[in-house]
Amino acid sequence: MPIIIPDNLPAFSTLEAENIFVIPDDRAIHQDIRALKIAILNLMPNKITTETQILRLLSNTPLHVEIDLVQMGSHVSKNTSQEHMLKFYKNFYEVKENLYDGLIITGAPVEQMEFEDVDYWDELCEVFEWAKTNVFSTIYICWGAQAGLHYNYGIPKYPLDEKMFGVYKHHILNHDSLILKGFGDVFHCPHSRHTEIRLEDVKNEPDLVVLAKSYEAGVHLVCDKAERNFYLTGHWEYDRETLSSEYFRDVEKRLPINIPENYYPDDKPTNSPLYNWGCSANLFYANWLNYCVYQRTPFDLNDLKEGKV
Repeated sequence: MPIIIPDNLPAFSTLEAENIFVIPDDRAIHQDIRALKIAILNLMPNKITTETQILRLLSNTPLHVEIDLVQMGSHVSKNTSQEHMLKFYKNFYEVKENLYDGLIITGAPVEQMEFEDVDYWDELCEVFEWAKTNVFSTIYICWGAQAGLHYNYGIPKYPLDEKMFGVYKHHILNHDSLILKGFGDVFHCPHSRHTEIRLEDVKNEPDLVVLAKSYEAGVHLVCDKAERNFYLTGHWEYDRETLSSEYFRDVEKRLPINIPENYYPDDKPTNSPLYNWGCSANLFYANWLNYCVYQRTPFDLNDLKEGKV
């Protein structure tokens, strides 16, 4: 079944070429099907790359998924054309009265700043608060996860001595979680960040459960006890070349950067990267849409506002 997006969104032709079933939004309105309504708050600089990566993962289920791309109204994107932003994105205040089955909040390259120093922090806090009554289930990614845990639970982030950069093995701590249904004992996921949250801080919060961690990269996946909010410190949405692009970008800028760990065969950047997280990434997002959203979200989303769920 299709993912519903505008047919002139750059991701449309990319996904269609990959034999992913996408359908134009103007055609979808004539179908008598209750699509899942998912908002993506895209805080990453290269909007087109990130939106394509996430849409690719959301398309891998038999569910109809209708997408709203959202940006911060208090921040002007410098890395994506304003033409693209005006054509395909809504700012938060345009969707504030909407109700959604799911929300994805991406990371952002601001983790070395204090939360309150980020120029859109106040607006992002409004999003966090709004999501409690207008969204059934939310995924927070990387810095978005750190920001969400800080806002919702007061959990701090800590600077790392050097960037956590590479693909790491992770271990499941809670096999009963619906979002990890079908996972084996271990899986891989990329990380790219300068800060971390710490296991002891999460364990001290009674409403939170650590679902997976890495001995190298630390806490990876956290959820609340209701399994409606998921905090993901890694980047399952990354494609094969994303870490490579980041590495060569920083090398060209002469910034301090190590070769991504466990990524290039023989640690040689001339070798094609090993893409070993695709299965777990697709399974994670498919489980989220199916078990955590579709099977639990109210058919009438007004029940969210009325506190019936």
